[in-house]
Amino acid sequence: MMLIERSVRVAANIDAVWDVVQRAERLPAWLAGVRQAEVLSGEGFGRRQRVRVIRGPAVDAEVIAYQAPTLIAWRERTEGAGARSEARTEVYVELAPDGDDATEVRLIMVRWPAGPISGALLRWGMRRVGSNLEGSLARLTGLATVNSSPPVPVG
Repeated sequence: MMLIERSVRVAANIDAVWDVVQRAERLPAWLAGVRQAEVLSGEGFGRRQRVRVIRGPAVDAEVIAYQAPTLIAWRERTEGAGARSEARTEVYVELAPDGDDATEVRLIMVRWPAGPISGALLRWGMRRVGSNLEGSLARLTGLATVNSSPPVPVG
């Protein structure tokens, strides 16, 4: 099993951040490696979605935790020739306890390899995955901050 966690404080209210992370179609805008995402069926807990990654086949995912506006997690499963691998990603969105209009975001990725070779490859790539998560959080910060900005007066 591989577990990588990154976090960031976003200067935006929890509703602005939640609006970005809970919508499948917004995944490509902030989550590294995602080319396209769409809802197949359902809403909230149990929602089925298809995620197309930049490298590799599309994977179907199921939302396994959904507590608006603090938690969404989904599980992706892919099957190979005679082997099964599973990746699970959980995204936590919490309001920072300092009283400011801010949100602490934790992005956790847990992966279970299909076997010893894929496990070694996962361990070898952990630094890259961590870097991808950091980039994802930076993009999320930008999107959520734009969502929570007050309108600019004209004239």
